[in-house]
Amino acid sequence: MKRFLVTILIVVILPAFAYASGNGEAHEGGMGNFWWRILNFVILAVVLYKLSAKAIVNFFVGNRASIKNSLDEAVRAKEEAEKKLVEHSARLDKATAEIAGIADMIKAQGLAEKEKIIEEAKRTAEKVKEDSEARVEQEFKRALHQLRSEATELSVTMAEEILAKNIQTEDHEKMVNDFLDRMVSRN
Repeated sequence: MKRFLVTILIVVILPAFAYASGNGEAHEGGMGNFWWRILNFVILAVVLYKLSAKAIVNFFVGNRASIKNSLDEAVRAKEEAEKKLVEHSARLDKATAEIAGIADMIKAQGLAEKEKIIEEAKRTAEKVKEDSEARVEQEFKRALHQLRSEATELSVTMAEEILAKNIQTEDHEKMVNDFLDRMVSRN
């Protein structure tokens, strides 16, 4: 690039020096001056070619190589991106499948837990029912026993009242003697 700039600088400055060396004289028209101009142009073209040919060729070849490298890198980057896309898609599919499996497992566990809770509630309800029936039966037996006791007491009281009204002293002594005789005969 440096050589290219020097070449352009020479191309611009050389004609200025050539014009200035004319001592300000008017240029005569004619073929002699024309041939000098052609020679000057040819020399300039040869010098430019010698100085800048490699730089221009290297510039375009370097550009071509740079563009080729850029394209190759772009192709490689695209291939890597596609590989990563495939990998990430596979990971995403795998994760989605795992999530679905976990969700199914949680649903199954939830249903099993629900069934377990329902069974436990049924057992508890059955136990409460049995306990209630047992309490009712016990209360019924207690009430029946109490009722019998009260009926027995009432019967004894009524019998005593009836006996007290209807039995005389002689009847009472006779009953006590009978009772004693029975007791003695048993022993």
